[in-house]
Amino acid sequence: MHDKQDESVGRLIEEFLTARATRKPSPHTLAAYRRDLRSVAALVGDDSTPPLPLDRLMIDALSPRIMRVAFARFAAPRAAASVHRAWSTWNSFFTFLVAEGVVPGNPMPAVGRPRAPLPQPKPLRGEDTPEELLAAVAREDGRQRDPWPERDVAVLALALCAGLRLSELLALRVASVAGRPGERRVNVAGKGGRPRVMPIEDDLDRVLADYLDSRARRFGARSVRPDSALLVDRRGEPLRRGGLQYLVESCYRRAGIGDRVPHGARLHALRHTFATRLAEDGASAAEIMRLLGHASLASSQTYIEVTAGQQRAAVRSNRTNRALAGLGWGRAVG
Repeated sequence: MHDKQDESVGRLIEEFLTARATRKPSPHTLAAYRRDLRSVAALVGDDSTPPLPLDRLMIDALSPRIMRVAFARFAAPRAAASVHRAWSTWNSFFTFLVAEGVVPGNPMPAVGRPRAPLPQPKPLRGEDTPEELLAAVAREDGRQRDPWPERDVAVLALALCAGLRLSELLALRVASVAGRPGERRVNVAGKGGRPRVMPIEDDLDRVLADYLDSRARRFGARSVRPDSALLVDRRGEPLRRGGLQYLVESCYRRAGIGDRVPHGARLHALRHTFATRLAEDGASAAEIMRLLGHASLASSQTYIEVTAGQQRAAVRSNRTNRALAGLGWGRAVG
């Protein structure tokens, strides 16, 4: 057995998180791992005689019986989804410890867990809400200190017409938008580092071109170099997570649709609206899964080539694209 068998749970949790960091999870995900691990371990420590802090609780104390008791206490005040997530985190933790030779086996199969609930889509409510949102944000609002409708519409359009996640939007570079006219695409760094290619239609391409033109006028041509962040704040700095969330929420307020945004959805409501409209307008489940990045498109180049036309047709069926055509900025894609 590895000589770490007598190490504290607190120390081993940090080693596990360091190992997971090589997979490039988001800071939010790492924080959730740490919270789930420390919360359950703290319950074990509290039940010890005498009570033990995590830096004195030894890993060999975590028997199947002890873990069942701790998880029963952990589960009592929490929703099933939270308990299931914590169980999965602890299962990964023990799998890591077994691989490292720290413990002889994983006790988690002996610990009950609730079924993972299927996530429910949270699109914007209201048949014409996406169109109302885009039209309202495209108008300059005199109440804003520094209106930038081109940038705001570009953000909303990438989520509504390309279904990008918040992290994917933040990772985009100017050069991420590529391809010849009629075959334009966005190269996306997807969840877990999995790349995917997202076809975009001419109207979305025009919105992005208008935004980049407006950015060059504000900050100079050097601000739109290929390696620059695609989305920036009003100072020309790359948008960050909090700034992007605030931008989207302010767009909801300006459009007066705050009551049509599902609780807790924020930007993700736009991605869910993209997927819901694809389904309503005839896209298949396989096309939607690939477009959302739920399955890898990089595993087979041949597969990508075979399905590229089908994916583009699925995107074209998204009627939100037609709302972009009516915004009236009048720039032709060239």
